[in-house]
Amino acid sequence: MHLLIVAAGSGRRMGAAANKLLLPLLGRPVLAWTLEAALASEAIRWIGIVGQPVDEQAVAAIVAASGADRPVQWILGGETRQESVRRGLAALPAQAAGVLIHDGARCLVEPSLFARCAEAVARGESVIAATPVTDTIKQVDADGRIHATPDRQGLWAAQTPQGFPVEALVDAHARAEAEGWSVTDDASLFERLGLPVRVLEAPPSNIKLTTPIDLTLAEAVLTVRNEITARD
Repeated sequence: MHLLIVAAGSGRRMGAAANKLLLPLLGRPVLAWTLEAALASEAIRWIGIVGQPVDEQAVAAIVAASGADRPVQWILGGETRQESVRRGLAALPAQAAGVLIHDGARCLVEPSLFARCAEAVARGESVIAATPVTDTIKQVDADGRIHATPDRQGLWAAQTPQGFPVEALVDAHARAEAEGWSVTDDASLFERLGLPVRVLEAPPSNIKLTTPIDLTLAEAVLTVRNEITARD
């Protein structure tokens, strides 16, 4: 399976002056943990990291330090996540039949989740990692007034990895570009086209690092994992 790691984010909500994926997390860049998880999954045979020019050297150093035993390719990203994914798809090897898209900021992803998504895509499915919504959700207007409380049963919080047959995803992005669609994840393109996408439940730890508190949570999770590994 081929994997695209989207790593072109900023550190604005994190309060950082640069890409949050380069921030230290237990002594290593956030992106290093994401890459390590991908390399620990035997299902992943090729990795593309999509980023901005300013981060290319830093990402190259992370890749070099990873000791990767399979191809890891740098890909120049675009101004939006959607454009970055489209560029990543264009850079896939010609033989790629299935692809997983993963946010570099989800550095706690487990190798087994990559494997489950890859297995589903290999069967021809389109899937996303997600978790059931546990909070009560409120819909509010522009003034902050509540106007609806949707039933949370059947509501899921979308995450990554998201996996698709390459040809279908390339066609979906081409349609989006032609029609001027703007989406925040790739599954939304399939939804607009009426194509089926199945949810695979992810563990609660598969959070996206967005704010400083997320870094603290990630440190706690990784510390526990390291302690468990040391005992084993």
